[in-house]
Amino acid sequence: ISYSDDGLEAVVFTAQGDMRQALNNLQSTHEGFGFVKSENVFKVCDEPHPLLIKDMLDHCMKADIDESYKLLHHLWKLGYSSEDIVTSVFRVCKTHNMPEFIKLEFIKEIGLTHLALVQGTQSLLQLSGIYQGDWFDPPGSGTRNSVSTSVIWNLSRRL
Repeated sequence: ISYSDDGLEAVVFTAQGDMRQALNNLQSTHEGFGFVKSENVFKVCDEPHPLLIKDMLDHCMKADIDESYKLLHHLWKLGYSSEDIVTSVFRVCKTHNMPEFIKLEFIKEIGLTHLALVQGTQSLLQLSGIYQGDWFDPPGSGTRNSVSTSVIWNLSRRL
């Protein structure tokens, strides 16, 4: 089987620790494309690419909500469900290189967004609730209300 290192990493990521799933993903990718690389694995497994999710989280770390939202909207336009997106965000966030206290705040907001999604509608607006937490405000900045209001206004304007 022809493969690249990033392809094997993608197989491991998509399998989530399940060896049978890893073998199925590997076989399906090889049969479908003849070469196992990350792009092919994520196409076969129909999961958002973790690099896009990582970029989205990086923008959040810099409090660049507009750029982060553009990536979220891009994933939505590609046809991924809100469940797929929020699950991928959680999985990438767990291993993302960031201070632990920020990671915990991110995970809390991801969990609250996931809860809202499974209890309500699976809309882009509901998924965008992931940006409503106070994790993107620097401590002591006093910007939470204005940022939250701005995010809500921008989201309503775009929909």
